[in-house]
Amino acid sequence: MEAALRIAVKRCPFVRSTEPAALKRLAGEGLLRAGSRCPMLRAPLQAQTRNLSTYGARGATERPLNSCINLHTGVLENAEDSNSTQDAQKLKNSSSGTTFSLKQNSSRLPANSNEDAFDYEGFYEDTLERKKKDNSYRYFNNINRLSKIDPMAHLENPENLVEIWCSNDYLSMGNNEKVKAAMRKCLDKYGGGAGGTRNIAGHNQHAVWLENSVADLHHKEAGLVFSSCFVANDATLSTLGQKLPNCIFLSDEMNHASMIQGIRNSRCEKMIFKHNDMCDLEAKLASLPRNRPKIIAFESIYSMSGSTAPIAEICDLADKYGALTFLDEVHAVGMYGARGGGLAEETPGLMERVDIITGTLAKSYGVVGGYIAGSALLVDYIRSMAPGFIFTTTLPPHVMLGALMAVEHLKTSNVEREQQRSAVRRVKQSLAEIGIPVLSNDTHIVPAMVGDASLVKLASDELLHRHNIYVQGINFPTVAVGTERLRITPTPAHNSERFVRNFTNALDAVWRKFDIGRTDGWMRRGIDVGRECKFPVRPSLSDH
Repeated sequence: MEAALRIAVKRCPFVRSTEPAALKRLAGEGLLRAGSRCPMLRAPLQAQTRNLSTYGARGATERPLNSCINLHTGVLENAEDSNSTQDAQKLKNSSSGTTFSLKQNSSRLPANSNEDAFDYEGFYEDTLERKKKDNSYRYFNNINRLSKIDPMAHLENPENLVEIWCSNDYLSMGNNEKVKAAMRKCLDKYGGGAGGTRNIAGHNQHAVWLENSVADLHHKEAGLVFSSCFVANDATLSTLGQKLPNCIFLSDEMNHASMIQGIRNSRCEKMIFKHNDMCDLEAKLASLPRNRPKIIAFESIYSMSGSTAPIAEICDLADKYGALTFLDEVHAVGMYGARGGGLAEETPGLMERVDIITGTLAKSYGVVGGYIAGSALLVDYIRSMAPGFIFTTTLPPHVMLGALMAVEHLKTSNVEREQQRSAVRRVKQSLAEIGIPVLSNDTHIVPAMVGDASLVKLASDELLHRHNIYVQGINFPTVAVGTERLRITPTPAHNSERFVRNFTNALDAVWRKFDIGRTDGWMRRGIDVGRECKFPVRPSLSDH
């Protein structure tokens, strides 16, 4: 240990600059633990520990103290002191029962070991270093959205303003005055939190109102609100998979991580079908007995590509082969359908055919939370059986009221949807004119393809620090290697010529600086980019 301390005095700036009295107060296990994480001291300390372990192993033959301490009573069973031996014998013979020695548990707790303890901090560090080297490490930018000057935000320094071009507040409802006013009033009256889980002090009128509203939105009998849609998907899928006898999932290969996690947590069998491939899905369904419980899990709009699911065809197959349908409308609710019911609402009568619809309150509705909607029995079953719902504190009343106001507003207003679609058309057309390769789709998602993990980070950083524009780069594992992209999401707040022109010029400059491939290069690779966007034609509000 003296050798390690000598190294510390020479190398460690903390040790050199700390008063001896302070070091004495820290001496012992606390200082050793700190040293094990120090880049200067870790290696010499580990070497010293190995030496001490070897010495301890030799000394153990003389007096194996570790092997004779009884964890439950503190008795030395093999102690040399005859009095201790007698005391131990008395305790063994007492009516309190049998004592257990470390000898009896030697397989779990070896008396002496020459091995070092597992290096937890080193494991974390090595794993993170690998992620940094393969460019899958996630960096977090300090972005502070400004309610009164949407879509602007400030960085860590409040004087540094940037434009946000990747927010999931798709319709700017987080800044809607009716929503904010309702939340402020509710916060003053009911406080900051719900006070408990739904069945212990946390069930309230705001939850009832919101669940009735989302059920009505999707033409379902009931709704159930969760803390997020990740939790809603995970809890619902895992519960159904665990409880339905011999259940099997059929999952689209591009499904969101929340659905993958729920299916994984169910620990039941699964089949992955090719993205939006109805032939592959039907072949898999046909291989299963019709009376076996099965769930087809898919999304309406896939968030990284903007591709859309053939919902009606999937419902046809579900009817034919006796499957439940689980539809994630997270990136569609609020924006699609006459009342914002999602992509399924674009086709009259289609929502009623889907068994379970999940949505979020954190994107188009601008607040936070998630939900499911389905039959009254299905919702009651999940409410009664899903740990992810039962043991989670309820969302605060003001949050649920804000979400309710947003849902109800968008049931009757097309203003925000039309402004967003106008902004999306402007951006897609403007980027197409300068050859920025936007993955073709007929939705609000604008994926500008880069195709390299290091390049996409350079592009994102350049936009932020030189052009004051924030667009997050998307890497593996969120998207496949070689398809890295900037995910752009225009909102109603971007629907102006000034914003679009400034944004287009900035992307053009970045593409030039880093020599990023343009549309023609991606087309030569057979990638569908640059096609004109044609939004679905929604039924009018008067049709409902």
